Amino acid sequence: MPLMASDGSVDVPLSKGLEHTQDEWESATAAVLRKARKLADDAPDSDVWRKLATTTLDGITVAPLGTPSLTRELPDGGLPGQAPFTRGSAATSELEGWDVRAWFADPDAARTAKDVVTDLENGVNSLWLSVGGGAIPSDALTAILEPVFLDLAAVVLDAPAEPVEAARALAAVLADKGVTAAPGTSFGADPLGATIRGHGVTDLGIVAEIAALAQTHGARAVTVDATAVHDAGASDVQELAYSLAAGATYLRALVAAGLEVDAAAALIDFRYAATDEQFPTIAKLRAARRLWNRVAELSGVTSAAAGQLQHAVTSRPMMAKYDPYVNMLRTTVAAFAAGVGGAASVTVLPFDEPLGLPEAFSRRIARNTSSLLISESHVAAVADPAGGAHAVEKLTDDLARAAWALFGEIEERGGLVEALDFLREAIAGTVSARALDIAKRKRPITGVSEFPNLHEELPERRPYGHPLEVHRYAGEYEALRDAPASKPVFLASMGTVAAYTARGTFAANLLAAGGIDTVVAGPTEGVADVLTAYDAAGNPTTVCLVGNDKAYEEWGADLVTALREAGATHVVVAGKADIGADTTAAAGLDALAFLRETRERLSA
Repeated sequence: MPLMASDGSVDVPLSKGLEHTQDEWESATAAVLRKARKLADDAPDSDVWRKLATTTLDGITVAPLGTPSLTRELPDGGLPGQAPFTRGSAATSELEGWDVRAWFADPDAARTAKDVVTDLENGVNSLWLSVGGGAIPSDALTAILEPVFLDLAAVVLDAPAEPVEAARALAAVLADKGVTAAPGTSFGADPLGATIRGHGVTDLGIVAEIAALAQTHGARAVTVDATAVHDAGASDVQELAYSLAAGATYLRALVAAGLEVDAAAALIDFRYAATDEQFPTIAKLRAARRLWNRVAELSGVTSAAAGQLQHAVTSRPMMAKYDPYVNMLRTTVAAFAAGVGGAASVTVLPFDEPLGLPEAFSRRIARNTSSLLISESHVAAVADPAGGAHAVEKLTDDLARAAWALFGEIEERGGLVEALDFLREAIAGTVSARALDIAKRKRPITGVSEFPNLHEELPERRPYGHPLEVHRYAGEYEALRDAPASKPVFLASMGTVAAYTARGTFAANLLAAGGIDTVVAGPTEGVADVLTAYDAAGNPTTVCLVGNDKAYEEWGADLVTALREAGATHVVVAGKADIGADTTAAAGLDALAFLRETRERLSA
């Protein structure tokens, strides 16, 4: 029982896990970092915070350890299902876990109809249909949805190229079946998102027209698809601010069309990207609900209609075309984060999505990812499992405050329609900053910028009718891999296998990331051995020395000279040794710039 101190304060006993002080944690952590040579021997223990903290592209610090001091001044997050909805828009779910939503975009109506039935029979709860613009034809909806119980399985449309036609087609199917749409059904009008994706000028007039159709069938009308800016390269804060600005724009348009503000708010749902950066994703979804509640509050929406209906989609930009099976790992982490973050619906995109239209196997893996998280890992057994975690609560608050400030800037410029160029410029800045991190491999992409398999055979997939424009994070590396270098680089390995393997592996992986193959000399005992292997390899013009510091010091300079005399025109040394090479390759370099220069040398 808590004890009352003489000054009237309550002394709360430490619970299990809090027996140790922050100073003890700093001391223990500093010892590990010093052993790993990540912290200087004379540096204070408190420097571990600086060493282990990460900073997002928005400049927000993610603490390495959650402590009560981080959350002491934060506002109350409330309870699940209650304003401000940080902890969830609903206290309970009608489903055991989140709504598992599958994505369909195949213009082959017969294939799509078959895939829809297969997915619904094997764990999927709702359907997300890309319609028009080379995806599913609007006039195919009748056949595709014929076997679907539309009062049980929600259907969400995504039709940026022909939103009205798609909405009318879905309305006709619902009318023919004589049913009220299942909860979560949305006609998906999103003219702002369509503009972001390059489908002409924003036409807000369609919002009222589609809203009238949706109300007739008990469905939602408008989807604020924040993945439109995420796919263009936006940061978490920019994605959140865009969603608020778009939501506010649609709310005004619906009210201007004659709807009561609560009715208008109830017609809007939201879509966000979930990435493999799990803590920012969890915090983003929590912040989004809190922020939308504030917009609703300022707009006169009652708390009963202020809860945000969220659909989380695993990020397209984080996916990679090369070594695509790694996408399964990325999407699993993203789906976990989406579920923990409280998304009502979660779509796991198939791992082969970057290659073309998904096949049966990849669709199965995608839907089973959610099923395993829900049914076997029991991720959904607890409401808001991240609630109360100091680091997550602080990150949620930081994201919310930064996004609210950016939303304010958009509003000051006259709203989202007037501020689109301003937002595009901000996103361009994020794209540039992220690209530099990726180029320097500070944001590694497994299978692409790290540990690439240069000789892999990619699975073949049918092409999309009209693929989305997505700024894939791996794009610049993939462009190099798409056109492999015609000549290899000779790895001049110095000494025994143990002596050169570390730097040899580093160099081979680095070069493979740019589509450059290598030839290794193998174990050598001196300059003569390396030259023999060099001649056997056909005297490649570009050479990279790989060895340990001792070998570089003892015979590195002599080897550089001998290789040049034997025909090498460009000599690189792996590491930072100054032994007369043309350039060096070490951790922290701009890998893309290095790879492009090396390819130019190879093609000369």
